[in-house]
Parts: sequence; C-alpha cells; structure tokens
Amino acid sequence: MRRRLFRTAVGFTGLVLALLLVVSGVGCALSAPTWKGQVTPHFDGAKFMTPGAPKKKGGFDLEGLGSLISWQFGRKPGPWKTFREEKPGPPPPYEVAKGQMRVTFINHATTLIQLDGVNVLTDPIYVARASPFDFVGPHRVRPPGIRFEDLPRIDVVVLSHNHYDHMDIKTLEKIAVTWPGVQVFAGLGNKPFLEQHGLINVSELDWWETREVKGITVHSVPNQHFSNRGVFDGDGTLWSAWVFEGTGGKAYFGGDTGYGPHFANVSEKLGPMRLAVLPIGAYSPEWFMSPIHMSPVEAVQAALDLKAVTAVPMHYGTFPLADDGETEPVEALQKAMKEKPAPFVVLDFGEGRDVPEAAP
Repeated sequence: MRRRLFRTAVGFTGLVLALLLVVSGVGCALSAPTWKGQVTPHFDGAKFMTPGAPKKKGGFDLEGLGSLISWQFGRKPGPWKTFREEKPGPPPPYEVAKGQMRVTFINHATTLIQLDGVNVLTDPIYVARASPFDFVGPHRVRPPGIRFEDLPRIDVVVLSHNHYDHMDIKTLEKIAVTWPGVQVFAGLGNKPFLEQHGLINVSELDWWETREVKGITVHSVPNQHFSNRGVFDGDGTLWSAWVFEGTGGKAYFGGDTGYGPHFANVSEKLGPMRLAVLPIGAYSPEWFMSPIHMSPVEAVQAALDLKAVTAVPMHYGTFPLADDGETEPVEALQKAMKEKPAPFVVLDFGEGRDVPEAAP
C-alpha cells in the first residue's frame, strides 16, 4: 500500500514538473526582449510601472495568482453571441484636409484617426484570435468594421502596449508590406521585437517624448496598464497612450488603461483634446480589472478630465476578454452619461465621423 502511494505521489510530482517545464518553455519562447536603460520614476532598472497606480491583481506572485484563480473559479461572464458575418462599413476617405479631423471605429482598439492629411491606425488587429496561437484564445465575434483592403494609405501606426489584442504581429506584417513607408510608434523596449518581425520604421518613445511626422506631432503620454508577451518579460516594455497634434487640435488615443490622474495631467500639459478615443470594455469584475481596465463610469470622467470636445468608446464588442457581456459596456456608458453628461459618440463598427472643433 505504501509503495503504491509512493508511486502515485512520484507520478503526480512528475506530471506537475512536466507541466511546469512545458509552461516555462512556452513562456520563454513567447517572451519578448525587454528594455535596458537608466532608472526613471516609472522604470526601476528592470521593470516599468505607473507611479501611484494600484497593484494589478493578476501577477505571477502568490497574491496575484491567488486573485487570478479566485476570479477564474468565481466567473459570471455576461452573454456574447457567436461569430456572425456583418456588412463592413464604407471605405474611409483617402485623407482629410488641413485643420480637419475624422475618426473611424474599426474593431476592438483599432481606430483610424485622420488629421491634416495624415492617416493614423491605432492598435491594429485583423486576425481571428487575440492570441499567440491560431487554435486557442479569445475568438472575435464579428469581422473588422472596415475591410483591410478598404483602408486608405496608412502613414502612422501607434501601439499602446505589447499584449496580443493590441500588438498583433500578423496584422503589422501585412501593414508593413502594403505600406512600406509606414512609421510605427511604440513604448520603450518594443523596437527589437518589432524589428524581428520585419518592421523597419519603428520609433520607441518614453512618456512625454514627441516626434514630428508629415507635419503632425506624435506625443507619447502616460497611462496605467502592464506589458508581457510571455511568462518571463512582465512589465519589461513600456505601455503608452498617444496624442496626435495637428493644425486643428489634438486627438487622444488611450490604449488599455485603468483610471487615474494621468488623464488630467495630459490635458494640463498639452491642453484640451478635440477627440478622445477611450476604452470601456473588459472591466468586469471591477475588483480584479480596475487597476488595468477602467469602467464606462470612469471613462466618462476620463473624457471630462481630458476636456474632450468629442469622445469615442472602443475596446468592446469584439473579443470576449473579461466578464462583461458583449453589449454591456455601451449600455453602462449610456447609463453613466445620464448621471454625468460627457461628449461620447458611440460609433457602429465601421462607422466614421467628422470631429467638430467645438461642442455643437
């Protein structure tokens, strides 16, 4: 009996060790290069952080793993439809004139922002799964609102961070082939990984750094999130929000972010935003998600902090990533605006809208 129990224990231990080796091997293979640089208020020499932000709940320490397991075993996900074909939106204009601004919602965090004859694509993703694998991971429930072949010339791509639903390599490789001169902007540490995949015009910026591109100014600004591609590169590259400044004003793209003072700081330093594109999805349960994904209620306050003339929601209705249902973020946003009016315009997938210079 003892021998049998011993063999069982040895066998179980061996299985656990084998699983750990597999996880470690896959995690190592997926991990991206990390930033090596001087210590700053948001970089401790090894990892980035958002100063003053609450600790994320899903880290690889015991506390983080405990929170993650608690969420997974207590999940109450809202309803999502299965994949269905939907008619794409009309092709956006080739470009807009100087002083004009236009935004088109494509899917998830992918938007087309056009200003002063420059076309900016944010966090582009056109693949079926937000995952490192083709056979597993969150699957989209609808096609992109604008077909890839209907996109206008793309001059600039900005990447808010390196998660698979925001930095999709297959889409980026297709963009680089289609528009060889495209300029890609990402946070510190992301350039080597992107160059490994054939993207040659990559600029990595620290928070508050700027670059000029075809007459507009691209600003990297703080937000509140985290980064990793695998198990061993956590917070090794910088996450960023972005501001595009042209002759007719400024457009803000928030990427993934929890709510914090960074929104007010951006408007204090750069002035009010003509357009703010803000995430509203993957926020439930809030006890787990709030450090990294703000709620629709918080998005309302963020738009007000940014002094936005127009705000457009994104990061919802494409990939089931958390416990909020497919339509829940927009419904919660509309409810929140009844209590605290904000300048949000909810666009259909594939819908574009000219952005006014002042509130109507």
